[in-house]
Amino acid sequence: MKTVQFNTDLLALEDSLIRFAYSLTSNECDAKDLVQDTFLKALVYREQFEDNTNLRAWAFAIMRNTFINNYRKNIKHATTFDSSDNQFLINSRQDELTPESSFSANEINSKIDSLDPEFRIPFKMHTSGYKYKEIANSLNLKIGTVKSRIFFSRQKLMEGLKDYDR
Repeated sequence: MKTVQFNTDLLALEDSLIRFAYSLTSNECDAKDLVQDTFLKALVYREQFEDNTNLRAWAFAIMRNTFINNYRKNIKHATTFDSSDNQFLINSRQDELTPESSFSANEINSKIDSLDPEFRIPFKMHTSGYKYKEIANSLNLKIGTVKSRIFFSRQKLMEGLKDYDR
């Protein structure tokens, strides 16, 4: 397909792309930005488009992937790191800590610390952000064992905190 034909066919999809973008973003300005990003990527990667294939599906896939990548980037941007020793991930939209929430966090941490080491260590590693495979490798366990220990740790914590008044 020649460049002129490609550009003409791509521009003919504009109305459909705008509707799809609006269904993804629910915002007219964001939808227009997404359509422009899609056009830009389609033009930049035009050589990767194979002739006699569906240009519409290709453009829609570019738009969907761009939307997903932007969403993930925005989520990462909205997350900050706490500088405490535990380095918990804190979403910036959460309210400030209150004395009640501080007490409940202390109570939960004491329940976690009361777990047997074979359950506590994998659970703490998992809540610190380690993947199952990383935990299994560092503790020299099978991945299924790690998953079951984390599952049972959650069950024990829920059982131990079931009388806790939220």
